[in-house]
Amino acid sequence: MIRFDRVSKRYPNGRDALREISLQVEPGEFVFLTGRSGAGKSSILKLIGLLERPTRGTVTVNGQDTASLPARAIPAYRRRLGMVFQDHQLLMDRPVYDNVALPLVVADAPFRDIDKRVRAALDQVGLLEQVRALPSELSVGEQQRVGIARAVVGKPVVLIADEPTGNLDRGLALDVMRLFRRFQEVGVTVVVATHDLSLVEEFGQRSIHIDDGKVSA
Repeated sequence: MIRFDRVSKRYPNGRDALREISLQVEPGEFVFLTGRSGAGKSSILKLIGLLERPTRGTVTVNGQDTASLPARAIPAYRRRLGMVFQDHQLLMDRPVYDNVALPLVVADAPFRDIDKRVRAALDQVGLLEQVRALPSELSVGEQQRVGIARAVVGKPVVLIADEPTGNLDRGLALDVMRLFRRFQEVGVTVVVATHDLSLVEEFGQRSIHIDDGKVSA
């Protein structure tokens, strides 16, 4: 499903975020990326999401060598991915419904499908009653769940999350991880970057530790 083969990433400022990194995530697997801030976890997720391109090496996602994708094919590629961020990246002046519907609107999906999928996604995260609320009217945990609903509304085969519980208390962090595990149980491949080792230990999933841009044994 996801394979990195001797991947390096150097940014324009000369910093090597990843150095000859190789790893593999199987279809339907739930994997944590662990490591300190700046270790390279976010760079791995950006390469999976094609927010960045590798400097060297091969990134393969769902059988597709991402290096072979032209820029015009990236939107279709990303429609098979769900991405969750620590800061939610919600449109604060638009209601919950519109935030979750955005990926489907961009994909020009029929309205009937949009309505059905948005309501199903919000039901999955327990926010169906908040359809018309503005994000500013929700708690931080609820805002994160809106972000998750938006990530899964397109029925992705891969869900990636970058420090999704960084701003949440322990109880809310556990709720978010349980949501991710529910998606994994229905076949979604889940990759979560986190520095919270207690969460990793509690959920008992495989972890890949990143240290200074390399996989640490």
